[in-house]
Amino acid sequence: MTAATAHLPLSAWQQYYALTKPRVVQLIVFCALIGMVLAVPGVPSLAELKLGLWACIGIWLVAGAAAAFNCLVEKTIDAKMKRTAWRPTAKGELSDRQALLFSALLCAVGSAVLYALVNPLTMWLTFATFVGYAIIYTVILKPLTPQNIVIGGASGAMPPVLGWAAMTGQVGPEALILFLIIFLWTPPHFWALALYRVEDYRKSGLPMLPVTHGNEFTRLQILLYTIVLMASCLMPFVYGMSSWLYLAAAVVLSIGFIGYAVALYREYSDELARKTFRFSLIHLSALFAALLIDHYIF
Repeated sequence: MTAATAHLPLSAWQQYYALTKPRVVQLIVFCALIGMVLAVPGVPSLAELKLGLWACIGIWLVAGAAAAFNCLVEKTIDAKMKRTAWRPTAKGELSDRQALLFSALLCAVGSAVLYALVNPLTMWLTFATFVGYAIIYTVILKPLTPQNIVIGGASGAMPPVLGWAAMTGQVGPEALILFLIIFLWTPPHFWALALYRVEDYRKSGLPMLPVTHGNEFTRLQILLYTIVLMASCLMPFVYGMSSWLYLAAAVVLSIGFIGYAVALYREYSDELARKTFRFSLIHLSALFAALLIDHYIF
């Protein structure tokens, strides 16, 4: 569901489904799945596949719960922004009570699945991620500081850690490397979006970096973060998690991201900011896909 289809009436099922932010949750589960796969040497056994399936289901449910709670808390802000005005909570199609009960139900069922069918560590880490995103980020950080994306990015970087914990029952250094990559990827990804949506954020009252510090400063931060991000993307190879195949992909993708950031810093346009945002999605997806392919080939 996008703003382009906002005029179409939604069924009750579609309204609740929209609250879970499906595209965001799909990326979360994909990143968690990468953590699961990398945690298992070689081809996973049937038991490991079953464990991974339950972990994906549990993580999807809790992530959907966090997204629904976010929609509830930010319904007034969402209503002011073209990108989010179509959401059922922003339009008043779902009441606060309905959204809250839906979020609580998803979180409870997802947590139960993870505790009973995966392991307690994964459940507690996933629940902590829910609290970090839904409460600490959405309620406290987002309306308070322009560094909201940086600090709140810790919650968004947790999926590979959750996946790793699901399969091993512990958090290894490899999982922390994956966490670091997503943590450093998040600010340039969201700031590129904020640049061409700056008027929306200004109207909403949220202290996003382009609103509080201006366009040029934000572009500089995007460039600096992409450079640091490239260093973190090389760590799986340096640590021995991957081979030259992943390294080649990481270098190409990172140079591409830096190239967009340099172009954006030199001369701004909304269209270039959009392209930078879109490439950031390609960057992370392709990077993790390369890790996955490398894991099975070498």
